[in-house]
Amino acid sequence: MTENKKVVLSLVQPTGDLTIGNYLGAIQNFIKLQEKYECYIGIADLHSITVPQVPAELRRRTKSVLATYMALGLDPEKVALFVQSHNLDHLKLYWVLNTISYMGQLSRMTQFKEKSEKNEENKNAALFTYPVLMAADILVYNADFVPVGIDQKQHLELTRDLAIRFNSRYSDTFKIPEPIINESTRKIMSLKNPEKKMSKSDEDKSASIFLLDDPKSVKKKIMSAVTDSFMNFAYTEDQPGLKNLIDIHCSFSGESPESIVERYKGRGYGEFKKELAEVVSTFIEEFQEKYNEILKDDDRLEKILEEGLQKSLRKTRRMMDKVYRKVGFLQLGK
Repeated sequence: MTENKKVVLSLVQPTGDLTIGNYLGAIQNFIKLQEKYECYIGIADLHSITVPQVPAELRRRTKSVLATYMALGLDPEKVALFVQSHNLDHLKLYWVLNTISYMGQLSRMTQFKEKSEKNEENKNAALFTYPVLMAADILVYNADFVPVGIDQKQHLELTRDLAIRFNSRYSDTFKIPEPIINESTRKIMSLKNPEKKMSKSDEDKSASIFLLDDPKSVKKKIMSAVTDSFMNFAYTEDQPGLKNLIDIHCSFSGESPESIVERYKGRGYGEFKKELAEVVSTFIEEFQEKYNEILKDDDRLEKILEEGLQKSLRKTRRMMDKVYRKVGFLQLGK
């Protein structure tokens, strides 16, 4: 990794298969960022177990996320691709940051409120302190920037608060990370309820297009996607279902909304959906061909994770040495 580049950190949980929304809203941006920044892209398996998981499925999905990232264009030569639980420095800093995290602030975090209401088993200490581990993930790399969605800004604010609090108590240690919010990225909404974001955890699987969906299933989902009864081909907030489908088309084809509207004016939604289904299913087929090729090479995947771990450790060990010294821990050989 190049020392003089600004540092970007991002983690994704290996829970649920990734959707085209994950690709268009985040991963596509990572591919651009890898050319400009020193990037650490992690698979957040520690965060995943804040709610119950099937162990074998968690391992499968962890490997799947890695193969997905690579098939979509993340280059292991340019970024550190790693698994969060492999680098224990995340947990070391998490414990230290817990000592300056306050219960009142954590109780206001939306993540805990939403997930704890879904299931009694989710009301655990790990979920409650989940944002502190997220802060540790970021600060242990002394990250300059963190790509976030609007819904994650609260957690980044906590990270910034903890960095300032630690620096005030122990002297300057952490940079105060800034968000990267890609305003130009179109938000991809549910195919069944265009008022909410497409989600890999949506109980209605027909509402999301997954990167590992069968291409025939993709076409079927698009053809049955919600539009409206206006039958007026326009790109407006008054027609969120159609607007969402146009956004998906633009995101994959590079065509402008105005161009699509002009082409389909006076024509039925069905014709447009057929074209969109072809555009998206072609992308899915090409992606899956690369994905399956990468996934079957276990030795290569393990080598990439080992190399990614070593890159991440070179960054985090220096930070943890500094943190441990400042809080007063006795370190052997120091």
